[in-house]
Amino acid sequence: MITDSFDNQSAAKINPQLKEGALCVDACIVTFSYMIEKFVLENYKCEQIGQLYSVTGITPLYQIDYNNKKFAFYKTYVGAPACVGAIEDTLSEIKTNKYILFGGCGCLNREITHGKVIIPTEAYRDEGTSYHYAPASDYIKVANAPMVAKFMEENGIPFAVGKTWTTDALYRETINNFEKRKAEGCISVEMECSGVQAMCNFRNLELYMFFTSGDLLDAPEWDTRCKNGQIAGTQHDTGHFNIAIALADYISSLNL
Repeated sequence: MITDSFDNQSAAKINPQLKEGALCVDACIVTFSYMIEKFVLENYKCEQIGQLYSVTGITPLYQIDYNNKKFAFYKTYVGAPACVGAIEDTLSEIKTNKYILFGGCGCLNREITHGKVIIPTEAYRDEGTSYHYAPASDYIKVANAPMVAKFMEENGIPFAVGKTWTTDALYRETINNFEKRKAEGCISVEMECSGVQAMCNFRNLELYMFFTSGDLLDAPEWDTRCKNGQIAGTQHDTGHFNIAIALADYISSLNL
């Protein structure tokens, strides 16, 4: 069964191997948005320092110089297996133990999350990837949530904290499962958090994550809460990259 998949008693057949000459960076910033990637390339001095390969194509890995620090940056894929695999691939290209990951999520509690950045504290493991990186459990703790919350508070950024529901099945967020997760304290639903956190724990990486609340599930009918062409307040909002790079600067300065 999937819950028996974690094996820390034997070696993996394939492991990431750090390349000779791999660059050392202060942190790596990861987005899901092609619009944010475009914004960064047009508004920051970016140097391509590597490539992540898959059958779907090549993902460029960039370096951004910011406030006397060097940050890697790339656009990742949706879903825990691909998102986790891409971070694993960066371990061959760069030297860092800090990853800032930000993206959109569905809202499970409109009263708590409206107009705020969401910081997940625990993730319900309704996906398959995490069970290969950590022993089976219903939830996995998001270790650096208090640090991300401290940053938001110190910078006057409105935020909400709570559990998140990580699922593999976008179209199987059923009413009954929604009610169960909300009753347990989940305020968001997305597709990566539990898998990425489990992998980071396994690889001794520090993960700093926040979400943008997008579509609304906490309503009689699903609501995209987005007009055609709207960017502000969505997962394509370039202001969230400004938060992410400031967060990267913040945690790098603490020498964690």
